[in-house]
Amino acid sequence: METKPSYGGSLVILDSRALDRECLAKALIDRGLNMDVCAVGSIEEWKHEKDLYPPVQAVLFNIGSRKTDDSTLASEISKVMAEFRSPPIIVLSDSDDLAQVVKMLEYGARGFIPSCVGIAVCVEAIGLAVAGGVFVPASSVLSVRHLMSTPTASEPRLLSGMFTLRQEAVVEALRKGKANKIIAYELNLRESTVKVHIRNIMKKLKATNRTEVAYKLNDMFPIN
Repeated sequence: METKPSYGGSLVILDSRALDRECLAKALIDRGLNMDVCAVGSIEEWKHEKDLYPPVQAVLFNIGSRKTDDSTLASEISKVMAEFRSPPIIVLSDSDDLAQVVKMLEYGARGFIPSCVGIAVCVEAIGLAVAGGVFVPASSVLSVRHLMSTPTASEPRLLSGMFTLRQEAVVEALRKGKANKIIAYELNLRESTVKVHIRNIMKKLKATNRTEVAYKLNDMFPIN
């Protein structure tokens, strides 16, 4: 029979959504997390509860769908890092975007768990952080690998990791100055679909129009 490691201490779950944090706490315990779990909505609430729990071994901070460019989120993370100086902070997020992962690690997080993974993975990620390791989602590791890989002549993938395959095709057309109708015809898409792809591309590049998109792309990835 497999024996689960016993970490001792407690895990603090920080999540403003009561139902979400309570369900997560129960699920983690049911899947073998050998820690007491203190699920609270804020640092202030934890301060009122902390005397009821053993020393904190790790903190799971759920940021939900918020992005790293959210100034309120940046302030909250700073407070969490200041409050819990020794225990590892693990971020739980609805996104596995590579830029999001990197930013959280830069803030000092010792793990990044996307909400698309299962509870068993969460338990292992928490254990890894307590043991001194750093957990990042496999999808982000693959994105880094794609970015670092050398493109072949038959399939240049300079933009891999930043855009989806379809977005890459639209990006290449935008860089060549093609109109939406032409892009739609060449890629066998509806023009409305092309417009959606362009909006998403603009959002990722923080561009305000097509011209700025083309300028930024050509500056980042010069056309040979």
